Amino acid sequence: ETANARLVARCDVSYEYSRKMADSSPPPFPDDDGPQSPPEPEFSMPSDQPSDSPEMAQETSEPAPAEEVEKKLEDISLEPASPVASESKKEEPEEDLFQDASASAQVEEPEPAESPVASAPTAASVSPSPEQAIAAVADVSATPEKSSDSAGLDAAEQDEASDSFELNIKVNEPEKVGDGMGAYMVYQVNTSGSLPALKGGSVTVRRRFSDFLSLQSKLQINHLKDGRIIPAAPEKSVVGMAKTKFSKEESHRGSASTDFLEKRRASLERYLQRCAKHPVLRKDGDFLEFLQSDKELPKATDTSALSGAGMMRLLKGVGDSLSKMTAKISDADQWFEEKQQHFENVDTHLKKLHSGIESLVAHRRELVSCTSAFAKSSAMLGNTEEHTSLSRVLAQLSEVEEKLASLHDEQVDHDFFIFGELVKDYISLMVPVRAAFQQRVKAFQAWQVTQSTLQKKREQEAKFAAQRNEEKVKLCQEEIKQLEIRVEKGQEEFEKVSKMVRKEVERFEAERVKDFKAGILQYLEKLMHNQQQVIKLWEGFLPEAKAIA
Repeated sequence: ETANARLVARCDVSYEYSRKMADSSPPPFPDDDGPQSPPEPEFSMPSDQPSDSPEMAQETSEPAPAEEVEKKLEDISLEPASPVASESKKEEPEEDLFQDASASAQVEEPEPAESPVASAPTAASVSPSPEQAIAAVADVSATPEKSSDSAGLDAAEQDEASDSFELNIKVNEPEKVGDGMGAYMVYQVNTSGSLPALKGGSVTVRRRFSDFLSLQSKLQINHLKDGRIIPAAPEKSVVGMAKTKFSKEESHRGSASTDFLEKRRASLERYLQRCAKHPVLRKDGDFLEFLQSDKELPKATDTSALSGAGMMRLLKGVGDSLSKMTAKISDADQWFEEKQQHFENVDTHLKKLHSGIESLVAHRRELVSCTSAFAKSSAMLGNTEEHTSLSRVLAQLSEVEEKLASLHDEQVDHDFFIFGELVKDYISLMVPVRAAFQQRVKAFQAWQVTQSTLQKKREQEAKFAAQRNEEKVKLCQEEIKQLEIRVEKGQEEFEKVSKMVRKEVERFEAERVKDFKAGILQYLEKLMHNQQQVIKLWEGFLPEAKAIA
């Protein structure tokens, strides 16, 4: 009874205060027409007006709904008042029922119901744009956290970095087997080194040119999908092989067939050496089998330039070129775009440099021919000259010119085999570099296609949900789960290929700088030695010329 009386008194005080506030406040909208409703009464007391009871100072500024207050009063009035409860009421502070009612009114505010269609994810929330997707991948790759796949990849990188094995490969002794159109060339491949997988430490096998092309194809199948740069094998030459097949057994130095075979032998040797330098390719099972298997390898049937498989490769190459023209990525990671543009510029200038080297080689060969002709003419003039000292000087001049022609001929080989072939190799290596970048584009396209399929499937689910077709909704949900797994795997594959391409490009650039440094130094050493020999010849001839009486 005492608690009920207190609550009734508090309600009377609150009502009286609300009425006074409503009478004293001005109309809220004086400019509007029509009667205006008074504002909601506030229970907070002004600071300059004393409160009628101590409990009023704790009341909130929000009004309590009358229904909530009445319900609270009814609940309290129905509870039996026990003596123990009465004693505890005197000791504990009283609850502010109006504050509880106000809080409950705020918490229990009804929320708007969502329709099944509205609750379905929109296309923008499901599928990010390609630029956002690549930016997200770049952010993920830049964070220090690593998934289990990246951790495994890092372990493989550490294993590759710690690999200190060496392989020395030499290709020599080209030999023609058979006659006519059925003839082919066989090369001796000698391998030595400290690689544990190499049996016996040194192995010598014989391989034909088609075996090299088959090896390149196997390496591409095994490793190109991961974004690795696979060295390019020498191209097949129909004209060069035709000259070799129909040439005689004994070919003199300088003939077209001999020069072709020497050029091919050197290019095959450099191809195997580049594969052996790669920390992953040199451990490949097909590569090791090529180097040390005593058995004859299976005959490659798709390496002929004029075969049906060759035409299919040509058509596939045209298709890949068109795909590269149409498939572009708006890369948020500018590194890939800058590197692709860099390699395009390098390729252009390498081709110009190779054209200049070919012109230099042609002029040196013409110089060799002219120098030899000059030496013969000097010798003939010395034989007809009656003056003894002059005849002797002309004969010595002829000998000097013949030696100069030999030195020029050696310089032609240095220009061609040391510097020209190095530039040509890297022109051909631009193709696998582009292939690695294109593999990244393919991984991104596969990821985006799966993501687009997932988006369409979610739209179908929302449509069936709006139609209340539970059976089709269930089927769509199962397909969505499978597509989500595929999307996640596609993103992981794209991240993996992107990381591998970056790593392979950095390794390729380091090897390119190292190769060009070694090639240029070797070329300059040969050139300086050649010039020193020329100076030595002229210095030996000069006293004889001065001695002419």
